[in-house]
Amino acid sequence: MSDSPAQAVDDDDDANQLPGATATDVLEYLVKALVDDEDAVEVDVDEDRRGLRMQVRVGAGDMGRVIGRRGRIANAIRTVVRAAAAPDGVAVDVDFVD
Repeated sequence: MSDSPAQAVDDDDDANQLPGATATDVLEYLVKALVDDEDAVEVDVDEDRRGLRMQVRVGAGDMGRVIGRRGRIANAIRTVVRAAAAPDGVAVDVDFVD
C-alpha cells in the first residue's frame, strides 16, 4: 500500500466534488491498512439530514482488528474521519457493519 490519503484524494478529482470525499478516502485508507483482505473492504456512504452516514464492511475475521479492544480503534477511526470531514463542513457518522 503505497498511496497516502492525500495521494488517493489527488488521484480522484471527480470524487472531490462530493461532500465528504476526503473523509471517505481517509476512512478507506485507514481500514485497508488494518485488515488482511483489502479487497473485501467496502464503504457505503448515504446522506441524511444530519450529514453523512458511512457504513464499513470488511472480510471475515477482520472486524476484530478494525474494532479493537473495547472499541478503541473504531473510536479512533471515527475521530480521524470526523476531523477529515470538518473542513468540508460535513457531519459524519461511521458504522462498522457485519
